[in-house]
Amino acid sequence: MRVLLVEDNERLSALLAEGLRRAEWEAHGVFSLEEAEGALLVGEYDVVVLDRGLPDGDGLELIRRIRNRPGAPPVIVLTARGSVKEVCEGLDLGADDYMVKPVSLAELVARLNAARRRGFTAVPAITLGSLSYDTLSRNITIGGEPFDPPPRERTLLEALLRAAPRPVAKETLEARLGGLGRAVQANAVEVYIHRLRQRLTTQAGDVAIQTVRGLGYRLARAGDPTPDGI
Repeated sequence: MRVLLVEDNERLSALLAEGLRRAEWEAHGVFSLEEAEGALLVGEYDVVVLDRGLPDGDGLELIRRIRNRPGAPPVIVLTARGSVKEVCEGLDLGADDYMVKPVSLAELVARLNAARRRGFTAVPAITLGSLSYDTLSRNITIGGEPFDPPPRERTLLEALLRAAPRPVAKETLEARLGGLGRAVQANAVEVYIHRLRQRLTTQAGDVAIQTVRGLGYRLARAGDPTPDGI
């Protein structure tokens, strides 16, 4: 069970992460909205624990950005902002739960488990053309037939599917490859994207990986115009 912990207080983040690990949750800590959105693009999390007072904005902005994305995980807001107005604001925006600091670790774990159970009933498959990805089982099919590329190509494909049709920065994809426990060479993303493109061209002619100049790559329907790089 994986939780994305979005908390800019590094000491508190470390203490929470250690407590959650003892409760059999694998905690990944990030410290800003930008880092959180990048982590959600390339990683798989059962729940997000989200602070509001982040260095680059109100944590609720993350909920605005992800609430309509297929497969978005449940979000528990954990913050010192606890007025009735602020709690209602978070819940009305789409938070699955709202907790006001300080909280006990036991209560946080119980609410994480509850949010995870609710999330399991609502996570759909992600479909693009003939390509389909089950976010729970991680099974990928093309036209209903299993598609199982090698691990590093699968890692890139999952990241691109979760973001589609938005582009994913090359640096984000490199970080995802690095998480597989082997050294990543300077041109690793290009090599594995090239191989994955060849497989998709052969087996899914209606889906293509596009290079977005100056940024990275995106997955789109074949023939869709490539957006301008930024």
